[in-house]
Amino acid sequence: MKTANNKITLSLDGNAEVTVKGFIAPIEHTAGNFHKRWDALANLRAAAPEKRYTASVFRDFLPSEAVSVGECWKIKEASVEELLKQLHPNPSLEMRVGMYGIEEAKGLRACLRAYNDQLVHIVFRIHAEFALEDGWFTPSQFAGHLVMDRNQKTVVFFQMHVPPSTLNFDVHWETTLEGWNAPRWITDGGYCSQMELRAGSEDVLKDTEFTTAITEKEAERLLILQFYESQQINWVSLEEALEMTQVQQKPVHVISLDGPLFDEAC
Repeated sequence: MKTANNKITLSLDGNAEVTVKGFIAPIEHTAGNFHKRWDALANLRAAAPEKRYTASVFRDFLPSEAVSVGECWKIKEASVEELLKQLHPNPSLEMRVGMYGIEEAKGLRACLRAYNDQLVHIVFRIHAEFALEDGWFTPSQFAGHLVMDRNQKTVVFFQMHVPPSTLNFDVHWETTLEGWNAPRWITDGGYCSQMELRAGSEDVLKDTEFTTAITEKEAERLLILQFYESQQINWVSLEEALEMTQVQQKPVHVISLDGPLFDEAC
């Protein structure tokens, strides 16, 4: 239903059923070969390759009030944990304090990206991790899409996945290596080509013209600002910074980082 201030209310028929497929591809790369040395990581696979849910599970992804395009809201946790258990039986949305005392980003946020008279497109971002035997697996993020039929109040397409990147997860393993007297925590990062929950086909996004919309890139930017204050900085390239120093006669303060500032990968 559309309101005078261009806000819309979103709802689903909780009795409709949705079949969700789960995928975890074998991990082929970690910087320290943890995927060859640690059985829990080497054998990480989707707990349930296919599972049926009622659409009521996806209600937790919807806002409790009417929203407009570009507006963000918190996703409720209960159903997200249920969905994550299809990938692994021990998910956590709390996120731990990292090895160096820096709290990792936590939370679940969604944004209304687009709609027309028939369809609604929501994008979302979730930070979660899994408790493995003797350690933790932390994906960079779970990015996602939820496309709904406004008239039928059904789920048309759903995807929650770890986006591809050079490194898109990190792991903390408690183990005893040669020469150690007791177990210690060690850390590694790696790449998983597919960790995903999916229902329906993404072709609906290619074939649909929305009447009110922002781009996916704009929506993702709005979501990342919900998690990382560092993204509010007007970052420029080193070349641009050097040019600016000549004009402004100010020094350049350089910080070297060994990980990204926009997700939870190493």
